Amino acid sequence: MRDSARFDAFYAATSSRLVRDIYLATGDLGRAQDCAAEAYLKAWQRWDSLDDDRDPVAWVHTVAWRYAVSDWRRAVRQVRLLVRHGPPPDVPPPTEDVVAVRDALAKLPEAQRVAIVLHHLEDRSVAEIAELLGVPTGTVKARLSRGRAALSLLLDDSEESLP
Repeated sequence: MRDSARFDAFYAATSSRLVRDIYLATGDLGRAQDCAAEAYLKAWQRWDSLDDDRDPVAWVHTVAWRYAVSDWRRAVRQVRLLVRHGPPPDVPPPTEDVVAVRDALAKLPEAQRVAIVLHHLEDRSVAEIAELLGVPTGTVKARLSRGRAALSLLLDDSEESLP
C-alpha cells in the first residue's frame, strides 16, 4: 500500500530544488515544472518499490532530466529540419465552409465526431475505425448515422457534403 504521507513529505522536501535545477539548465520555468511533475507522477506510480529498494531522490531526478533531455533532442531535430528545409510554407486560412463544418462537428458528441472525421476525412473504412477504436462495427455505423443526421441539421441545406 502506498504511503501518501511519506510521498507528500518527499515531494515537499525535493521538488523545488529539482524544478530550480531544470529551470536553470533549460531557461524555461514552465517546462522545468512539467518535467518535474511528470517525474513525480511516475514516482508516485512506483512509490512502493522506490521507497524500499531505490533512492527516490536520484530516481526522480534522473527521470526529470530525461524528460528535459528529450525536449532538447526534439528541439535540435526541429532546428535541423528548419535549416535543411526552410520554414514551412504559409498555409491559407480555412474557408468559410471548413469553419462551418468545424463548428458543426464541435457540437457533436466526441464519439460521433471521431467516427465522422475518420470515415469522411481520413477515408477509413468502418472496419478500420472499429479496430482503431476497439468497438464493434455496428457501433461505428450507428455513430456515423447519428452524426450525419445531426450534421445535416447543423449545416446549411446548401452544403451537400463534407470538405
